[in-house]
Amino acid sequence: MSDIKHNLESYAADAAARLMQTDFAKLAEIGSLLLKAKAEGRTIFLMGNGGSAATASHVTNDLVKGCRVEDTPGFRALCLSDSNALVTCLANDFCYEEIYSILLQTYAKPGDIVLAFSGSGNSPNIIHALNTAKGIGMLAIGLGGRDGGRMKLLCDHILIAPTDSMEMLEDMHLIYFHDLVCAMRPALAKLAGVDYQECGCQAGICSM
Repeated sequence: MSDIKHNLESYAADAAARLMQTDFAKLAEIGSLLLKAKAEGRTIFLMGNGGSAATASHVTNDLVKGCRVEDTPGFRALCLSDSNALVTCLANDFCYEEIYSILLQTYAKPGDIVLAFSGSGNSPNIIHALNTAKGIGMLAIGLGGRDGGRMKLLCDHILIAPTDSMEMLEDMHLIYFHDLVCAMRPALAKLAGVDYQECGCQAGICSM
């Protein structure tokens, strides 16, 4: 029991220290790009694999629902991995590497945003999709880790979590967007033309 407790505390302390090494200026820049996309009526497409697919799905929820201000809609955001039937159909009838590319070709328009989550930055389906996005004229944003992988060269903007640990970088990717949701609310209220009401994010009691 004492060894487990020590390991838990060590992980938490390491993760907290590394989190504070984040390039928060880049995170703020990403937030500004998202707000600009919302003002222009753009769509944000999110993608990832495994745990990163779960993060993409969770962040989609945050952008659509968590970014609502009063009765004003949140972002137009779609997670490309959320339909099991569609993803497995495309993987089976074409190939797994092309699943996200095909979906972007079907749904995306120039000026839309693709938001990729990848720990390695080398997943073939992410790389194919980013190349497709470039051809469409989309803005590519990456959330990565380690050295950024091949994804780093294909993104217009990328924030790399300062850790080599897959667990920690996935933790950080989710924290980044919870942080952004709270940080963007005053701007979202201004965009919607409503008064901003402090939501209590800092106190951990936010219910918006």
